[in-house]
Amino acid sequence: EKGYETGEHAPGLKLGGCGAYKAAHHIIKTHAKVWHSYNNTWRREQRGMVGISLTSGWGEPVDPHSQTDRDAAERYIQFHLGWFANPIYRGDYPEVMKNYVGRKSAQQGLGTSRLPTFSVQEKTYIKGTSDFLGIGHFTTRYVLQKNFPFLQVSSYHTDHDLAELVDPNWPAPGPKWLYSVPWGFRRLLNFIKTQYGNPLIYVTENGVSETVQCPQLCDEWRIQYLKGYINEILKALNDGVNVKGYTAWSLLDKFEWNKGFSERFGLYHIDFKNKNKPRYPKASVDYYKKIISANGFPNPREVMS
Repeated sequence: EKGYETGEHAPGLKLGGCGAYKAAHHIIKTHAKVWHSYNNTWRREQRGMVGISLTSGWGEPVDPHSQTDRDAAERYIQFHLGWFANPIYRGDYPEVMKNYVGRKSAQQGLGTSRLPTFSVQEKTYIKGTSDFLGIGHFTTRYVLQKNFPFLQVSSYHTDHDLAELVDPNWPAPGPKWLYSVPWGFRRLLNFIKTQYGNPLIYVTENGVSETVQCPQLCDEWRIQYLKGYINEILKALNDGVNVKGYTAWSLLDKFEWNKGFSERFGLYHIDFKNKNKPRYPKASVDYYKKIISANGFPNPREVMS
């Protein structure tokens, strides 16, 4: 979407309303081809797994008693996670995506939908091409219905007719988009369980960045973020969600898309101005080490011994 719709990221194409859909279409078909290639050629000997990692926030209805808000929250998830996961686990794009993009394309006078279609053979070829689902998750939004007039320039952002809100009380330690909302993670994981047949899940990205450098390396907010989100994964495990592994994002401060080195997700601080790029552990390192050694939240008395 940022590479082919808004042009913020490489390759910097501004193909409003169609570019992101086309790029995603190719990604999904290519993923399926790679899975089949491994399945047919190497799996028997290597016994490895091939999956896909998808990043998605959680969308919560502003008013849980409002059907329109609940529908908007459902669209939020389907236009993010379902866009890729639905073809792989269920054989086609989500119905709500096909309906909304198709209707808006017709209103614009287009003969076909801006959302590409899979042939019957492609649907069969794509369905089931993931041995596990990798999930990147960072934050949550409140969602409500918002109608965009079809006279506007077509856009992925206006296709789903919704607005995103945040609670001003949510902690926002990092960039303006990343609010700490741990309970959203449990709901996302349970959505995956019910929507896609409880697949094997590896959490491939979860963390928080800071935009201001903390000279004392005292990232207490990161500790609280990790504690909250990992705790919600434990709750999801108790719900029966098949989460097999967790990866904190990330080990080191690094190059972060168009933010360069200004947005720091690392457990380790990197001095980028120094030629040797020395690494310094933030406070979160010691905390996360204890979680790793205990494979969960440790008993404080055990840690001290």
